This record gives sequence, structure tokens and C-alpha cells, in this order.
Amino acid sequence: MTALVVVMGVSGSGKTTVGTLLAERLAVPYADADEFHPPENVAKMAAGTPLDDADREPWLDAIGAWLAGRAEHAGGVVTCSALKRGYRDRLRAAAPGAFFVHLDGSPELIADRLSGRRGHFMPSSLLRSQFDTLEPLAGDEPGAAVSIEGSAEDTVERALAAVPR
Repeated sequence: MTALVVVMGVSGSGKTTVGTLLAERLAVPYADADEFHPPENVAKMAAGTPLDDADREPWLDAIGAWLAGRAEHAGGVVTCSALKRGYRDRLRAAAPGAFFVHLDGSPELIADRLSGRRGHFMPSSLLRSQFDTLEPLAGDEPGAAVSIEGSAEDTVERALAAVPR
């Protein structure tokens, strides 16, 4: 069975770092959902304005198409905030075998990590809105919450243990 994984969570939770390492460990391609945003979304976020659901639809569809393409091959890992159940449902509709790894950490830990990040279009001022929007994985969703306490490698080990293969 090939791994088809969405590494999800709020901005600053370590999605890119963990997603990249997880893809390496699983020996599958990696994609960062930030690369799927249309320029209008990037400009909106850079201006400190949260995206609305209509902004996210083409973005989620592009990620879903990537996942569907990877499902037909060797699998893959994509990072995507996927904060709402409806967003995850949309991704699962495109790629039914997707497994979600929710990088879970306290607002304080993530705010601390965000404060040290440079060159990213997502300002730390939007972190509260992300936590307000977050709908944790429900029991009927294929996925697992993974603590981000400790090192990135610790988190990857916990993610690997959770991903069905």
C-alpha cells in the first residue's frame, strides 16, 4: 500500500519541515500546499487578511488533484493547513485514501516558533484566527493528531508510527 498523507495544522506548526522529512522517510514525492495558492490568496494573506472559504476552493481543488495523481502512482506527502472538516472532506473526495497527520501544539509554542520565522507570507498576527478556525480531526476521519513537542525528528517518528502502510 502506498502512503498518501496530508500533514495538516496551523501556520507555524512545522508542516513544511515535518512533511519534507516524512516524505523522505516514506520515499514518496513531497508538495507544499503554499505552492498551490493563487497570487490573489498570497497577496491577501500578506496584507494580514484571512482567507475565506471561497478563496480556498480553487486552492483545495489543486491540492486534491495533486493527491489524486499521486494516489495512482507511488503515493505522496502534501502539507496543507486543512483546518476545517469541510476542507478535509473536499481533499478526501479527490483522493479517498488520504490520511491526515495533524501537527498538534499549544498556541504559545507555535507563536514562539512563528516569531523566529522569516520570509513567509503568513504573518503571526493571523495565528489566532487559525486556531479559531481549527476543527480537530473527528473520530471518523482517517488520521491522527501528532504532538509537535520536541524536535522535528521526534515529530516525524510519531507521524511515521501513525501512518498506515
